[in-house]
Amino acid sequence: MTRMLLFVAAIVALSAGTSDARPRPERGKRFESNKVFGLGLELGAPFGLTGKYFLGEGSDRAIDFGIGDIGPGYYGDRSGLHIYGDYLFHPVSLASNESFELPLFVGVGARYWNFDYTHANGYAFGIRAPIGIAFDLNNAPLDIFVQFAFVLDFVHGYTHDVWYDGDFSVGIRFWF
Repeated sequence: MTRMLLFVAAIVALSAGTSDARPRPERGKRFESNKVFGLGLELGAPFGLTGKYFLGEGSDRAIDFGIGDIGPGYYGDRSGLHIYGDYLFHPVSLASNESFELPLFVGVGARYWNFDYTHANGYAFGIRAPIGIAFDLNNAPLDIFVQFAFVLDFVHGYTHDVWYDGDFSVGIRFWF
């Protein structure tokens, strides 16, 4: 009986025509930017202004930078000026269609963080390794991104130490 049902199912499947299903977005293709320079806002760690410059139209390489504040509560009672710059590589687009791209990005960079801690001031120079995704709109001059950056800080001031931490942020950019 089971063989008969499988035989009937195979005949029905072979005799049925093709469906009119929507095509899936192209995945796994190489990302090529259609923008060059963007500025926007970043929320999280840090909170502030962000910018991105692709190294030419159609490039998958970019310089990402930001200036802002890591406020109290993120690192206990430490808060202060945060400046970073990263070299990013966009190896693949996770989803792609006419209206948007979803590129994955990874990179390496540096940061400077000047902060107040309890009754002392300190500063840190850090090495960053960001990873994230961007929702890059093809028909509008906007992108929305989410990133996490692994950070190794060399701290000076109230202590001389090495800290390992991470920065998480979301943001939006307007492209010129």
